[in-house]
Amino acid sequence: MKLIVFALLLAALPSPAADRLLPLTVRQVQVGGEIGRRIDVTLRNNTLVLKTDQEFIAPFQRKDQKGGYIGLGKLLMSTVRLAAYSNDPQALALKNHLVESILALQEADGYVGMFTPPNRVSGLWDVHEVGYVIAGLLTDYEYFQSQPSLGAARKAADYLIANWGKLPAQWGEQTGVAPHVAVTGIERTFLALHRATRDDRYLDFVRRQRALAEWDLPPIVGRRAGIEGHIYAFMARSLAQLELFRLSPEPRLLAQSQRALDFFTAHDGLAITGGAGQWEIFTDDQDGRGNLAESCATAYQLRLYDSLLRLQGNAAYGDLMERTIHNTLFAAQSPDGRQIRYYSPTEGPRTYHPGDTYCCPGNYRRIISELPEMIYYRAGAGVAINLYTASEAKLEAGGVPVRIRQETSYPATGIVAIYLDPQRPVRFPVSLRIPGWARGATIQINGNPHSLTAAPGAYSILEREWQAGDVIQITMPMQPRLVLGRQRQAGRVAVMRGPQVFCLNPAQDRTLANLDAAELGRYALDPQSLAVVADHSVHPNGVAIRAGAWKPGYGTAPKHDLVFTLTEFADPNGQATYFKLRDLAPAVPDELVRTIR
Repeated sequence: MKLIVFALLLAALPSPAADRLLPLTVRQVQVGGEIGRRIDVTLRNNTLVLKTDQEFIAPFQRKDQKGGYIGLGKLLMSTVRLAAYSNDPQALALKNHLVESILALQEADGYVGMFTPPNRVSGLWDVHEVGYVIAGLLTDYEYFQSQPSLGAARKAADYLIANWGKLPAQWGEQTGVAPHVAVTGIERTFLALHRATRDDRYLDFVRRQRALAEWDLPPIVGRRAGIEGHIYAFMARSLAQLELFRLSPEPRLLAQSQRALDFFTAHDGLAITGGAGQWEIFTDDQDGRGNLAESCATAYQLRLYDSLLRLQGNAAYGDLMERTIHNTLFAAQSPDGRQIRYYSPTEGPRTYHPGDTYCCPGNYRRIISELPEMIYYRAGAGVAINLYTASEAKLEAGGVPVRIRQETSYPATGIVAIYLDPQRPVRFPVSLRIPGWARGATIQINGNPHSLTAAPGAYSILEREWQAGDVIQITMPMQPRLVLGRQRQAGRVAVMRGPQVFCLNPAQDRTLANLDAAELGRYALDPQSLAVVADHSVHPNGVAIRAGAWKPGYGTAPKHDLVFTLTEFADPNGQATYFKLRDLAPAVPDELVRTIR
């Protein structure tokens, strides 16, 4: 599977303001399965048990900071969505408390931050913090139509515009952080404010003051002065350019997103799990240890894929989304939902972030709250299904109210039953994303094989008159596969099944318990021995893969030295992902990677 090249990308685009796919809102979708469970535990075991007043609101009451970051706006954004999704009384009460606190703390001139007067705007991360507080207020307006929140957001944005001149000409050199990194997210906030108000002052700020259309920077490998290779900041600004493109279709506004995608899929920038980058920045050596896959970067990769999917309708972005969600994203959270990671390496121990504030915990809660809007999309008069998970959606298709329900334990199995319940018979298309790995997938309608070829890496479009009780069944082959490593992982393989990567938790065997990840990775797997088994150690209804293995050495005996149980990559104690084979012939390339040399 290949992401379409830039010239074809331009030729295929629809009219300027029209996305090909439009997501359903969180109020239209209810989610089960592991995706739904993660949403629930993020709300109940994380968001609702935070020390909100002490850790998030108190710094804004004191206003005594000269630098630093809390993430109050990110917390508000996620809480608003989780409240709208769940309609949970505690979530609604927390959302209202956050909004009321921010409104009460906003100063007469509009400032809504936590810095002392001499350090406002020019202090490092103040604009970043204030920008997300504005974004949180706008999210409250979007989902709950709160006019006070919109008014406070406008007042805070006007404060930033009026005081933008406080930023010195050499601000980047003085702080050691490039200006576009230091104010990450501000362009998207002002574009959202323009969409909400139609006030051109906010659009002018993005165009002229921030010169968004002129931003032209390749992915920079390495953590250099200014950290311009910061993935999170790069993705955020690329997203802003895509949003500006929807208003003004200048081809250059697509270039940065394409550069990032090329780096990820053609130049070894993407890890097998969908994560990217060491120490928050672009890397291309496939180093799996330590500080791989910052959670902020993971969240913004998913947002970029979603934005491009909506704009172009290319199923490849859905493949990237499900790989990233089921592996890196879920690995960045403890199975019970309480703790969140800054990084999710593929080799060696993983650690949790020590607190609940700061960027990664905030962005993690945000992206989890957005997952319901990445499952179903309106596609013209019909519907497109992007992610497979137990779920239910309500929408209009062909002008008729329709309820759609998925029954599946995917990705534990490859069978997905989709029940359609229109209020009356109606003709409309149903687009089903067939993953790039799902060669040999089949489709049935009401138990009868469908003649349409289920081509991997594309949407299969079923158009007919649907009636209440109609059932579409997709059956995707789920045999384990051995995926070739690249760069530092060359000569080894990762074990995959469907979209999931599997890893080794050495605690399962006392002979492995004291081995380093590099030593574990020298064991050789027997491709003929791979067997899928039920496993509930990571989450309910999970799976594991049993594999016979041989110790490192010169031996060629057929008898295995031991049997590994490889668990899902979200296993919090997983430490090794790549292993040797005696013969690499059974291994296959990663279907998400295209080789351009």
